[in-house]
Amino acid sequence: MVKCSLIRALMVVAGLVGIAAFTTPANARVEININKGNIQPLPIAVTDFLQGDMGAQVSQVIAADLQRSGLFAPINKSAFIEKIANPDAAPRFEDWKVINAQALVTGRVTQEADGRLRAEFRLWDTFAGQQMTGQQFYTQPENWRRVAHIIADAIYKQITGEEGYFDTRVVFVSESGTKQQRKRQLAIMDQDGFNIRMLTDGSDLVLTPRFSPSRQEVTYMSFANQQPRVYLLQLETGQREVVGNFPGMTFSPRFSPDGQKVIMSLQQEGNSNIYTMDLRSRTTTRLTSTAAIDTSPSYSPDGARVSFESDRGGKPQIYVMNADGSGQTRISFGDGSYSTPVWSPRGDLIAFTKQAGGKFSIGVMKPDGSGERILTTGFHNEGPTWAPNGRVLMFFRQAAGSGGPQLYSIDLTGYNEQLVKTPTYGSDPAWSPLLE
Repeated sequence: MVKCSLIRALMVVAGLVGIAAFTTPANARVEININKGNIQPLPIAVTDFLQGDMGAQVSQVIAADLQRSGLFAPINKSAFIEKIANPDAAPRFEDWKVINAQALVTGRVTQEADGRLRAEFRLWDTFAGQQMTGQQFYTQPENWRRVAHIIADAIYKQITGEEGYFDTRVVFVSESGTKQQRKRQLAIMDQDGFNIRMLTDGSDLVLTPRFSPSRQEVTYMSFANQQPRVYLLQLETGQREVVGNFPGMTFSPRFSPDGQKVIMSLQQEGNSNIYTMDLRSRTTTRLTSTAAIDTSPSYSPDGARVSFESDRGGKPQIYVMNADGSGQTRISFGDGSYSTPVWSPRGDLIAFTKQAGGKFSIGVMKPDGSGERILTTGFHNEGPTWAPNGRVLMFFRQAAGSGGPQLYSIDLTGYNEQLVKTPTYGSDPAWSPLLE
């Protein structure tokens, strides 16, 4: 379990001077333009933090986070000329400019008398010859990976001007065993695939887990006791409870942005409609009423609108409605069928799964249906989920002839697709908000 007692000492270390961005045009702040093609990654040098093996491990995680974002290109350490002996002193900037390191990260990791770990870093603009920022953090030694993710987030934000997404977790369905006897467990991991922990024992089928935006809580569907129900699971305590006792099948649960409601589909008499449940009063409100299958609802980040999937027009398409169920409007009109719409945390895009020509694609469109872009296509891609900064998606893919699905991430350029390695097969990922 990730301990929430991590202390962020957000005071800047004495004597550290911060600047908002690179100061010369050649080293301007990295800008993420989602309408641009391939973004040129920024060359950055991440040195081994002093002291010892722990420092090297922390810097390795930082470099890996930055590289996976697609916006940074960590330089191979074998090219380094200067060996940093004192991270408090200014580096020899000429040694870093000659290897084209536009930014430099130095730091140290030490253990305090009370046993806590102290990690500090400095971010330098090598061409301007100035320090950009520096911070220090305290935590228990077992949380060292999380400290590394927090530092990577700080670097990402300083250079891009946007929030990072590295100090997050992903809940997903871990799949093991043969296809005939597949065991599916709810699992949770860091966004980079480490620190995996099982949340259920695999005795019941679990599907579509989703994170609460405001609490360490997930909602998911389970077939416990042969009854399909939506559950709430408290991650810190392991307490589980049923969300209502409906006569039909409930599925595709998702939280409202304030975490006070769950929106879901309820199947009755061959069709399904969308309902919300207030988690405090347990009262339900019906939002759609059609002789079709309405499912996969997702709130806009302001809670004012809902996207959902419906086959009321003959095949699955994406619709948008107001949060009270009014103004239901179809927004997808391309070839094929559309499913699993998920509203971006930024509010500017809706991600989806598209099936056409015998293949499955992950794409995005604007909330009015314009600007559709396909990010990746394969034999079977499905289930996109957004990083909390709205710049990266995770989804699951099953290749033709493979034994099971695997998790992948891709950014909005469509060029930075990466496998997220897990010890078992994985499906139905759901990204957490930034941890507190």
